[in-house]
Amino acid sequence: MSTSSSKAIAILGSTGSIGTQALEIVRAFPEKFSVELLTANSNADLLIQQALEFQPNAVVIADESKYLMVKDALSKTFIKVFAGLDAISQAVTMDSIDIVLTAMVGYAGLLPTIEAIKAKKTIALANKETLVVAGQLIQELAIQNRVPVIPVDSEHSAIFQCLVGESESSVEKIILTASGGPFRGVNKSDLSKVTKGQALKHPNWNMGAKITIDSATMMNKGLEVIEAKWLFNCDADKIEVLVHPESIVHSLVQFTDGSIKAQIGLPDMKLPIQYALGFPARLKNNFQRLDFTNYPTLNFQKPDFETFSCLRLAYEAMKKGGNLACILNAANEIAVDAFLHEKIPFLKIPEIIEKTMGNLPFILTPNLDDYIATDKESRIFATSLL
Repeated sequence: MSTSSSKAIAILGSTGSIGTQALEIVRAFPEKFSVELLTANSNADLLIQQALEFQPNAVVIADESKYLMVKDALSKTFIKVFAGLDAISQAVTMDSIDIVLTAMVGYAGLLPTIEAIKAKKTIALANKETLVVAGQLIQELAIQNRVPVIPVDSEHSAIFQCLVGESESSVEKIILTASGGPFRGVNKSDLSKVTKGQALKHPNWNMGAKITIDSATMMNKGLEVIEAKWLFNCDADKIEVLVHPESIVHSLVQFTDGSIKAQIGLPDMKLPIQYALGFPARLKNNFQRLDFTNYPTLNFQKPDFETFSCLRLAYEAMKKGGNLACILNAANEIAVDAFLHEKIPFLKIPEIIEKTMGNLPFILTPNLDDYIATDKESRIFATSLL
């Protein structure tokens, strides 16, 4: 366990975009944070490098074929080395951990997050799929175990910051901003010709490949809408999306008296990561500051639900509830992976998702086993459509 003045952190997905930036925060505040656990999917080289620098209690490499490589590289240290997805779920329960940053990509983050909540660890949530897939279950577990879930996504962090000190009943609506991705304003016929290289060029944010494609289809915003419903206990009809190309206003909350709070800053993921890890304290840093004179005009427009049908499908899943968002997420992961491997064209992504949502059995009140089965069946069905 950490000292009273510092927090011992587990970073799930330490070699990804969020994980590496979180370690930059730890590096900048060695007196505030220590690293207790690092996990990676298959990037053994970077995991080894991180472990040697930060000296965690343990590391886990999900890809079991890389276990011996990691173990040999760390053999002269006291760091424990484990392998496999199950090991991640076990490692997060270590008594010495204070806060778990879940930065794994996709459905894989669900079970470790559940185990961390059961072990009463504070959750810094960067894995939006956890709440998309099983929001009701996560919400109930967090309440039952009195575990705070602090959002790391820039938009949800913005809403979280706007809500500090406000009562839930005073919220009229939540407005999530979206950059619009690389294809904002493009018509549907032009999207049919989109290449992988074009889709991976996000105008404002530097993110991993899967999230960047989700941003290009606007599914990322759809997943965030579903996540917001569970994070902030908000009805579907109170959550809106506003396209804001500059990505300076990170999200807004409108209250019952008509006033609006917005959280504003430069597009830099280190800001919401630092806020989540340091909460409730605001830690002084030397990050670049926003100069409003560099942004004399801020633009806002309604999203195009027809061209970007992934956003429409996400709203449908949120409103219907049950296991539909789990189906949506699984089909999206399969379709995005196929696009990244250049097996399908860009517009096939929403087509696969919609067909999978229309063909899998709907369960109104799913339990964890139902979610696991739904995810598996959805992936099989979506794969059959490739």
